[in-house]
Amino acid sequence: MSTPLETVSKDATLTEAASAMRDNEISALVVRTDPPSIVTSTDLVAAAAEGHDPTTIDVDAVMTESVETVPPDLYLEEIAAMMTGLGITHLPVVDGNDYVGMISSTDVTAQLS
Repeated sequence: MSTPLETVSKDATLTEAASAMRDNEISALVVRTDPPSIVTSTDLVAAAAEGHDPTTIDVDAVMTESVETVPPDLYLEEIAAMMTGLGITHLPVVDGNDYVGMISSTDVTAQLS
């Protein structure tokens, strides 16, 4: 799990989101919306492939809205099954109302291998 959780505003540009991912060596950010959303490096690549200018397009144009979350005490096998079943690679970890981190498919693979 990546901690602390890195977030980005829905009004940030794709350039700002990409810089945050690069600087923190991660591939996804939680977007501060209610319910929570997420923007991933795959979203940024898709936007670039479509010819969007990353300095003028905001995160909310490419983010995935209303993402699933998991509690910190969920078994890793359950997280892996969730990711596989939903076809996703990142899950924010929530303890009550507090976001505590992000778990990626890379984290799951590293722990299960």
